[in-house]
Amino acid sequence: MQYPIHMEIAGRVCVIIGGGRVAERKAQLLLQAGAHLTVIAPSLTNPLYQEAATGCFFWLARPYEAGFLRRVRPFLVFCTTDNHAVNRLAAEEAREACALVNVADEPGLSDFFVPASIRRGKFLLSIGTGGLSPAFSRCLRGQLEQAFPPAFGLWLERLALVRRELKEKLPTSDDRQAFWRMALSRDIIDLVRAGQLDRAEVLIRHAIIGFRAQS
Repeated sequence: MQYPIHMEIAGRVCVIIGGGRVAERKAQLLLQAGAHLTVIAPSLTNPLYQEAATGCFFWLARPYEAGFLRRVRPFLVFCTTDNHAVNRLAAEEAREACALVNVADEPGLSDFFVPASIRRGKFLLSIGTGGLSPAFSRCLRGQLEQAFPPAFGLWLERLALVRRELKEKLPTSDDRQAFWRMALSRDIIDLVRAGQLDRAEVLIRHAIIGFRAQS
């Protein structure tokens, strides 16, 4: 049984071994999360090459060689080459350097798996299959992208403001939990999905007044 977690990696050293399409997808998410990224590969896909040229990450333009990971001691390592022997060698060395390892297409060699995800600002929804079927995760992501439009990210920002105000109006955590269980109804979610954020916020604020009157 795996433990689900959203990890903060800003400023952490991460390494991708390989420069193909899989590496391209991994790099995009790592850079978005603020990682200090190194890619080890003799060649890169065109999008990766263009990003390397801008200095977004460090490209070590050569095949992986034993000893590199022990020197840099990364936090996360992604082995994405088509050479299974190279992936296994790098995974072994990464663990010796106390790094967590993800090996593309070899779940048995991986310490963690990267789920398919939908990001709407701070709102992050992830779908994982434990490495058994990444294609199925991507299929579900396509459906969920339609169910959770960008308005959900904006709505989360509004909820954060209301949450801070609510700490003054409802001083106990039990009251606040009871309020949110009542207030975040299907009707509110449907308004958010339709982009009617002002209307949804009005209903939330009216609910606060009603909740305080009853408590």
